Amino acid sequence: MSLDWKLGGLLLGAVFFAAVLLVKPIGVSTQFVILDGIVADAVSQDFITQTDEGWTSSNAYMAKSSGKYATSAANPLNYSFVFVLAMAAGAFLSARLRGGVSREERSAPRIWRANFGDTPWMRYAVAFAGGFVVLYGARLAGGCTSGHMMSGMMQTALSGYIFAAGAFLAAIPTAMMMYKEG
Repeated sequence: MSLDWKLGGLLLGAVFFAAVLLVKPIGVSTQFVILDGIVADAVSQDFITQTDEGWTSSNAYMAKSSGKYATSAANPLNYSFVFVLAMAAGAFLSARLRGGVSREERSAPRIWRANFGDTPWMRYAVAFAGGFVVLYGARLAGGCTSGHMMSGMMQTALSGYIFAAGAFLAAIPTAMMMYKEG
């Protein structure tokens, strides 16, 4: 069973609208920084400290913006961090309700196999590298695809449209180079 793309698009739009209306725009890449801060603080007790002014960190990035990231890492049960955890839980629940992930869904698509063979390690390496590049670029730009493109465009921010154009201008030629029909 699959969800019709039109209904899925309407539901996604409703969720984004509700999030902006009730809480704040959706964005998730910052939560990877927060998770890093949680792990670093578990390893080094001096990584995040509380002062009279609030939370700060020995790491300049975590301490920036008056300790905003350090505060989130010290108190991770906030809307944004729980939202990211709920996305993973929702994906898992959706897969389970559909009866699991089929062998066909787990195997490489035909076009991948035609270009790269049936090598799972290669797929994992490419997915990791692509994810790393996207996340690095997102942090460099101060946001992520959901924050810049989806939430930004929904709020009619010019930066959202510029990011979306740039993302597709890079993604389409990359996909065409990687997935040549042969």
